[in-house]
Amino acid sequence: MAGNWKMYKTPADTLQFFQKFVPLVAAAQHCEILICPPAVDLTTAVQAAGGSNVMVGAQNIYPGKEGAFTGELSGYLIKSAGCSHVLIGHSERRQYFHDSEPEVVLKKTVAALEASLTPIVCVGEMLAEREGNQTEAVLVRQFREALGSLTAEQFAQVVVAYEPVWAIGTGKTATPQIASDAHAVIRKEAAVLFGDAAAKSLRILYGGSVKPDNAKTLMAEPEINGVLVGGASLDPESFAKIVNF
Repeated sequence: MAGNWKMYKTPADTLQFFQKFVPLVAAAQHCEILICPPAVDLTTAVQAAGGSNVMVGAQNIYPGKEGAFTGELSGYLIKSAGCSHVLIGHSERRQYFHDSEPEVVLKKTVAALEASLTPIVCVGEMLAEREGNQTEAVLVRQFREALGSLTAEQFAQVVVAYEPVWAIGTGKTATPQIASDAHAVIRKEAAVLFGDAAAKSLRILYGGSVKPDNAKTLMAEPEINGVLVGGASLDPESFAKIVNF
């Protein structure tokens, strides 16, 4: 159950969030809980989550350990801050920062794995692509570009997030059946590339206007193994309700 804060919250806000959130989910043993705050908040979040069942991840990564790359964070730096996960290929990164270019997501995924971080690789279609009946083709292409060159051992460490772009920040939510069907496409492609066992063990999260009132119905679908929450993860009580569905 992952929360993506995007470009919200100061370090002071982050501390206040964790002070309220950690006790609310302390009894949640049925899932892994992850918060991905802005880079400026990472060390505060790691310290505030210390000793709890809440993990912290970054929102982006730059391939390479170190170098003259102003404004970027390598997996080495992210790991040294105490993080365990990193989001890769989020739709906003694809739309605004050229992460849709071939091999970009793959390189970032490999960089995460080399730093012993768990990559959460995001895939998803635009509204025009869904209306043009291109959803399956888009998901297969993005999956192959991002993960197709990994070894079986590398793929076993990856989490995939399906985020229909038309349902992010719009108030629209894919029905449980729409989400389940998309997850099935992803799992089928995983089986093609890495085998049935790898496909069955792959965790696929749903992200797209997840809220406390729809989390339970989404999670009732066997194909949905978790959620990637945006706006609803900014409020500790709201996100706790999702985690404790």
